[in-house]
Amino acid sequence: MAIFRPLSMIEQVAAYLRTELAAGRWKGAMPGVYQLVEEIQVSRKTVDAALQVLEKEGLLAGQGAGKRRHITLPKDLAPPTLRVKILLYEDDDRKVGYFLDLQHRLLEAGFISAFADKTLLELGMDEKKVARFVKKNEADAWIVVAGSREVLQWFADQPAPAFAIFGRIANMPLASSAPKKAPALISALNRLTELGHHRIVMLAREERRTPVPGFVGRLFLEELEARGIPVGPYNLPDWENSVEGFHDRLDALFEATPPTALIISVAPLFFAAMQHLSLRGITAPRDVSLICLDPDPGFAYCQPAISHIRWDPKPLIGVVMRWANNMRKGKNERRTRPIKAEFIEGGTIGPVFAGR
Repeated sequence: MAIFRPLSMIEQVAAYLRTELAAGRWKGAMPGVYQLVEEIQVSRKTVDAALQVLEKEGLLAGQGAGKRRHITLPKDLAPPTLRVKILLYEDDDRKVGYFLDLQHRLLEAGFISAFADKTLLELGMDEKKVARFVKKNEADAWIVVAGSREVLQWFADQPAPAFAIFGRIANMPLASSAPKKAPALISALNRLTELGHHRIVMLAREERRTPVPGFVGRLFLEELEARGIPVGPYNLPDWENSVEGFHDRLDALFEATPPTALIISVAPLFFAAMQHLSLRGITAPRDVSLICLDPDPGFAYCQPAISHIRWDPKPLIGVVMRWANNMRKGKNERRTRPIKAEFIEGGTIGPVFAGR
């Protein structure tokens, strides 16, 4: 009969690291000893000894004192490299810092990662066109940015794993994440009504308005009603999803009954609106209060400070990376993980002046 021998702490740590290596968690080189100590919560000597065990097994190769060990898995143990495509909403998203950071993190973790050649806007947010495009582009998993409900439902119905960032993710059977903006939006509306605003308009992109308003749009209208403000198409207006359509809508808004406050969904539209209005002599907060529903690095250079909803993209990237690593282990996670958001009152909102 075999004799039971409990594993030593060094053997347990070596077994854990061996499993993570085989799952493809790290690529190229191991993390530093202190990083592993923090993760595993054992002594530095134990981690060092476990790494030496893996060196003797040929899974790692030392590079000298103070240098990270190279990963030298034999071919029969090396995990397949998974291909992850990022399907962005629009071409300008390629310049967004946290999307670039996400792609680099995926590459560092050993995935083959790239932005898709086309965006959802270029595909017309049409699930049939998206389906044809995806089938022509080989990938093991997809990250979809700001998808419509129809597009996200198509991805949810496919065998390949997918992760939705932003978009119509409510009650969708997909792994997803987005800032939890409801409390921040309510805080913003509380402040606007305290300052005397009743003609409040939200400008949001088409997929956030049609075929029915998304969660943020519905919440906006419900909160206005709760404050005794009549709501209708004026508060969440339609506009053609183009540069010309956006500027035409701004002109129409300020023709007869101009809003005293504008809430704008994303930073590019916010900057476009500020420029459009300033060219017509309309400034914030003198003539209209302005709030953006997203942060932007450019806000740091603006005076007065931009009133906006702030959220940290680092937790979002962390959520996506956990999903990707679980996917590599064969787990098709389908949970939604919201990110904290808060309203930052800047200098672009103020009281309603007499006559407005």
